[in-house]
Amino acid sequence: MLKAEAHRRGAVRSSIALAIATAMTIWTAQPASTADAAWPNQVQARYRLQFNGIEVGSYDFTSRFNGNSYSATGKTQISALFGAFKWSGNFAGSGSIDGGAPHPASYQMTSKSKSKTTSVKIGFDGTGVSSVALEPNKPPREDAVRLKPDNLKNVFDPMAATLAISSTNAPEACNRTIPIFDGKARFDLKLSFKGREAIKDKHPTGQPAELVVCRVKYIPIAGHKPKDFVNPWIDYDHIEIALRAIPTAGIYVPYRVTVPSTIGPAVMAAQSINITAANNTQIALRQ
Repeated sequence: MLKAEAHRRGAVRSSIALAIATAMTIWTAQPASTADAAWPNQVQARYRLQFNGIEVGSYDFTSRFNGNSYSATGKTQISALFGAFKWSGNFAGSGSIDGGAPHPASYQMTSKSKSKTTSVKIGFDGTGVSSVALEPNKPPREDAVRLKPDNLKNVFDPMAATLAISSTNAPEACNRTIPIFDGKARFDLKLSFKGREAIKDKHPTGQPAELVVCRVKYIPIAGHKPKDFVNPWIDYDHIEIALRAIPTAGIYVPYRVTVPSTIGPAVMAAQSINITAANNTQIALRQ
């Protein structure tokens, strides 16, 4: 009984890790200046999702840039307990690029499990969130922290957050606070520099063989239930993301996201990353 419960919580834990990882999958473009900042034409990546060293699913991410606009999509599949637990999610976001930074226009997420289907749609205007549509559309829980109008200004949706950091300086890449609204909860991801880590490529890439490791603190702002953050089984203070600099494309790419918990770590690790740089240079990374 206890073992089954631990496995169930592990499967749920992996989906939480994915949600956090999606929100903080940071593709950072080189912002040499507003005029000459060059985002890659396209990035395609596949990640393995693991819990306690056991593979439980995958996450596919694609971003495209066209002049001053962007679109990004993500898809995840999770299966655990020999298929007894299944969860899938599709994410999509679009917007503009101005001054080297993303400005979201729309976001949509749909998820499906064996017993439940949900969807979120968010619209943005020049100052922040302009509309939210949820299915099922349930009133907020009485014990949830109420969202205030100011909470929804100057925020990123989870896909726009993937494009939010624009620095080629490694310590600065880990020196950001990213404000995010996912349709229900408003939270910050506070990044700080932890260290560096050597990495080996299966095939030579010509890119620096080093990861920059950021410590990430998840800070709830509104829309959450305070009791969920009293002695939580998720360690919200010691999430980590390891970024790899790709100078040829002027970006950092996430190689690994680790979310610790009392019953083991959930990890999202890169399997393959294919980049088409602004000058059409092709870069393929394999792990």
